Amino acid sequence: MTIRRVAIIGLGLLGGSIGLAVKARSLAIATTGWDRDPAVRARAAERGLVETVCATAEDAVAAADLVILCVPVGAMGDAARAIAPGLAPHAIISDVGSSKEAVATALAEALPGACIIPAHPVAGTEQSGPDAGFATLFAGRWCIITPPEGCDPTQLEALSAFWTALGSKVELMDAAHHDLVLAVTSHIPHLIAYTIVGTASDLEDVTQSEVIKYSAGGFRDFTRIAASDPVMWRDVFLSNKGAVLEMLGRFTEDLTAMQRAIRSADGDALFDLFTRTRAIRRQVIEQGQDDERPDFGREHGA
Repeated sequence: MTIRRVAIIGLGLLGGSIGLAVKARSLAIATTGWDRDPAVRARAAERGLVETVCATAEDAVAAADLVILCVPVGAMGDAARAIAPGLAPHAIISDVGSSKEAVATALAEALPGACIIPAHPVAGTEQSGPDAGFATLFAGRWCIITPPEGCDPTQLEALSAFWTALGSKVELMDAAHHDLVLAVTSHIPHLIAYTIVGTASDLEDVTQSEVIKYSAGGFRDFTRIAASDPVMWRDVFLSNKGAVLEMLGRFTEDLTAMQRAIRSADGDALFDLFTRTRAIRRQVIEQGQDDERPDFGREHGA
């Protein structure tokens, strides 16, 4: 199977970046798109996020070989029902959601009999909307595909080839395992960021202006993560609540252990932990998942 026509439903950061990447890499693929917000559709047309911005979801998916749902995971079912009347029988239905079991279930219920192959490009920023997309978002990043049991190998190969053509490194994974892994690497870090920024702003003995004025590097980076799309992350936590709660329980136990070490002045325990976590940071850099320059590569004035 060769993908020659892609429909993108949801023209924000990820949807827009897919369209721009297809264009920037001069792929022989026609792109159509739709967003439920008329203002987003207008801006997407201005930026040229896709070749054709359609007036309806049904029009956008007509004759598409691949349909990618780039909407919050809680909206996947509604988005799937909106495109159902216009789908070609051979179309692959995929997505970009950060949780996979719940998405797979929602899509299967909304589109019985369709070829559904969920996917998750592990890439993004804290920005959202049609102005946030850029063509190199997926370059060198992982795209995890979670094919269901009995998935057509030809269609799976076509979807994998599409993401590879956008510059991604493709990994196949069971949906439940994906959700557990991402709970650790993405969902819990975001939950901690939202919580610590909220805690700092709520402290009665520190004014909000002081929290902002004296933001050190750690708090500043937490605020970047905590600026992420609230609708998207609300839906992620609710759709992947089993894995999130499991990992949150483990984190709470580890946090309690650290609290005991500080209270008992157990410097050895703290040093051992910090040494292990520093090694993890080196591995992240070695895998090409971040910048090794000081201060995360930020530019500084003279």
